[in-house]
Amino acid sequence: MHEELLTVKEVAAVLRSNSGYVYRLRDAGLLKFMKLGNLKCRRSTLDAFIRSMDGMDVTDPMNIKPLEEERTSR
Repeated sequence: MHEELLTVKEVAAVLRSNSGYVYRLRDAGLLKFMKLGNLKCRRSTLDAFIRSMDGMDVTDPMNIKPLEEERTSR
């Protein structure tokens, strides 16, 4: 069985973001791709990225930091 390869657009759909953000993740070295005509990312690579970023603020891929819990004042 072959591992699923995802396009940039498909990665963006999984992350519920846009293609530009996926390119930023790639440029920051956070998400690896291979070029087979177009860029492709292994599903296992994407899954590992998602696990590794759990609890982190990755809004700016060049400046990752722990996610701060929102505190509500009552």
